[in-house]
Amino acid sequence: MSIKNIRLEVMQFLEKNVDSFVEQYLIPVEKIWQPSDFLPNSEGENFFEEVKELREIAKELPYDFWVTLVGDTITEEALPTYESWLMDVEGVNQVENGGNGWSKWIRQWTGEENRHGDLLNKYLYLSGRVNMREIEMTTQHLINDGFDIGTGTDPYKNFVYTSFQELATYVSHNRVAQIAKKFGDNKLSKMCKMIAGDEMRHHHAYSEFVTRIFQVDPSEMMLAFQYMMKQKIVMPAHFLRESGQKISSAFEQFSDSAQRIGVYTANDYVDIMQKLINKWEIDKITNLTDEAEKARDYLMKLPARMARISERIVIPAESHIFKWVEPARL
Repeated sequence: MSIKNIRLEVMQFLEKNVDSFVEQYLIPVEKIWQPSDFLPNSEGENFFEEVKELREIAKELPYDFWVTLVGDTITEEALPTYESWLMDVEGVNQVENGGNGWSKWIRQWTGEENRHGDLLNKYLYLSGRVNMREIEMTTQHLINDGFDIGTGTDPYKNFVYTSFQELATYVSHNRVAQIAKKFGDNKLSKMCKMIAGDEMRHHHAYSEFVTRIFQVDPSEMMLAFQYMMKQKIVMPAHFLRESGQKISSAFEQFSDSAQRIGVYTANDYVDIMQKLINKWEIDKITNLTDEAEKARDYLMKLPARMARISERIVIPAESHIFKWVEPARL
């Protein structure tokens, strides 16, 4: 049987548990928080006072913070790209009989994720600290440009990617929450904390999918994990650009802002890699082929190697000035 057919068989085997995955890792629509729970109530008599208070508190937040928050928001709002990519993965079928279990999972995961960009976009708009038209153009560019995360349609590689990326997004939103609280913006802090909580649940889900695959197809799963770590995880916004600029031209400066303020750093990348190695108990997996054994050896040594490299990274001291956030507004 070909590798592709085995992967399809494993996906069909796991699909039998999709309903329990939805029940365990996702929250029913009527019970989960919605963006309006955390924003000024536009139907209330105190709406304008609430907006004024939000804008006053927002004035205390520094430049790199706004750049990072804008970049995080744009990343969340490019959700159509991520959903369409996952719907194309081997074993996912959204057409026949109204779609299979995996397409149900992706739609409901997307429904939860959609609230994140919705909430952050409304907060940015009300804050008065950013250029919304520039942000909207960057978001449209990012959706137009798509992304290539190096997984192809391979479910094993895609689940490694989503396990890593959901945890990285948790780290980013959680740190933004901590910084907002430090500057006295408790409401924004709560928003980002709630988003971070969703990301952690989603991380647990995707990493559980990988755990189940290791139980039935350990060698191929090990090779997929090694492949993704060797080529490095690219961030969903790696094609980020400002209006009138070339594709991917803004991503490095955005990453520099996130590193400078301590929201997401090279050390976090290494830490997440180590967490996945520990979570999947890579050192204890048995019945591996010789090739998969070599992949395991590579993975076990990789975090230490990457940590040494990350120590040499130099971040520019000065912030790049983005069209999204004009210093005159701050």
